[in-house]
Amino acid sequence: MAITLDGGIALVTGAASGIGKETVFALAQAGVEGVILADLNLSGAESVAQESTTKKWATNSHFRATAVQADVSDEAAVDNMVDVAVKEFGRIDYCVHAAGIGSISGATTEHLKIDVYDQIMAVNARGTMLVLRAVSAAMAKQEPRMHQSARHGTSRSLGRGSIVVVSSVNGTMVAPGMLSYTASKHAVAGIAKTAAIDNMKNHVRVNVVAPFYTETPMFEASLKRVPELGAAIKAITPLKRAAAPEEVADPIVFLCSSAASYTNGATLIIDSGITLTIPRTSL
Repeated sequence: MAITLDGGIALVTGAASGIGKETVFALAQAGVEGVILADLNLSGAESVAQESTTKKWATNSHFRATAVQADVSDEAAVDNMVDVAVKEFGRIDYCVHAAGIGSISGATTEHLKIDVYDQIMAVNARGTMLVLRAVSAAMAKQEPRMHQSARHGTSRSLGRGSIVVVSSVNGTMVAPGMLSYTASKHAVAGIAKTAAIDNMKNHVRVNVVAPFYTETPMFEASLKRVPELGAAIKAITPLKRAAAPEEVADPIVFLCSSAASYTNGATLIIDSGITLTIPRTSL
C-alpha cells in the first residue's frame, strides 16, 4: 500500500537538494499539511518549496510550504529555524534531518588535516545534535496526535512527533580514507539513538536511515573527486548502481507515518545489501 500521512507539519533540513529535496516531494505526496524547508542555500530551498506546492506533488488541499535559511552547525540559526516553524505552523509533527556534508578528502589517517575533520564534524555531528535538541524541545510541548485504524476501527496515539535522521552506511561500518566522514556518521548514530531514549518520556520517536551512495549533488561531487567511483559502485553493489533519491525518501516517509508508530531507535540500512556481501575494506 502507498504510505500516507494524517496531515501534520514537517520540517526538513538540507531541503534544497538531494535526499532532503526528494523527501519534501514525498511528504507532500503523502499528505502533509505543510513543510518548512531549511537549508543554507535559501534560494534553492525557496525553489523547492514553490515546486512542492504544485498539483504534481501536493495531495493535501491545505498544503503550504515555506523556506528558511539555516546553517545547522550554528546554534542560533537552528533555534531560529525551529522557532520559525512553530510560529508559522503551530507545531512540528515530523522532522527529517537531511542536512550534511560528504567526504571532502580521501586522506588516510596519517595525512588527515585537522580543519577538514573539524568542518565535517561541525556540520554532521554538531549539526545533528543541535537540530535534535531544538526539535525535541519543541515536540515535547505539543499535544499527542491520534490515529484511527481504517482496518480495525481502533485508535492509538502517534505520540508528539517523529524525527528521522539521514545518516550513512558509514555510520555502521568503516572505509579507508574516510576518517572524518566515518567518525561523524558514527557520532550521528550515537546522537540519534541517545535522543530516542531521552525522548521516550515525551513520546517522540527518533529513527535513522543509513543509505549507501545515492544519486545526489553530493554523489556527483564524489564522482568528480574520485572518477573511478562510478565503476566501483557498479562492480560491487548487488543492484549495480547507486540508490535513487526516492528509494531513500520513501522509507523516510514510512518512518514518519503511523505505519511505523511502534518503531523507535531503529537504523534502516538502505544499501541493496552491499554491507552484507563485500569486504568492508574494499569500499
